[in-house]
Amino acid sequence: MPDVVLPVLNEAGALPRVLGRMGRQLRDFVHDVARAKVLALTTDPPVMGAFNIASGTPRTVLQMAETLAGAFGPAAPGPVVTGEYRLGDVRHVFASPALARERLGFEARVAFESGMRELARTPLREAAGRTA
Repeated sequence: MPDVVLPVLNEAGALPRVLGRMGRQLRDFVHDVARAKVLALTTDPPVMGAFNIASGTPRTVLQMAETLAGAFGPAAPGPVVTGEYRLGDVRHVFASPALARERLGFEARVAFESGMRELARTPLREAAGRTA
């Protein structure tokens, strides 16, 4: 996949860049969000409310970018820390998974590194019913 994706990104001028604060912004990357949605829709009796779907382990944006680049393989370009930022960007976004664990039985099962590998290696697919 990198043999196809990377040249396209390069031509578009879209090689990986980590913006702002040297990549130290914190986020909570969760790969198995669909499973959380299924739990929310099928819990019996139904559970109402808003839930944070989170792993509880924040990672930096730079960690995510480096892990994702590594998942593409040794030929993949690494992220470039530019120091730029976008107005309105929030520095840290992560949440407690406690309520989702308690009320839905959701705990993130896919390890961060495994999720990044799957994201890098799974072919993109068309939305159901969409025509080209």
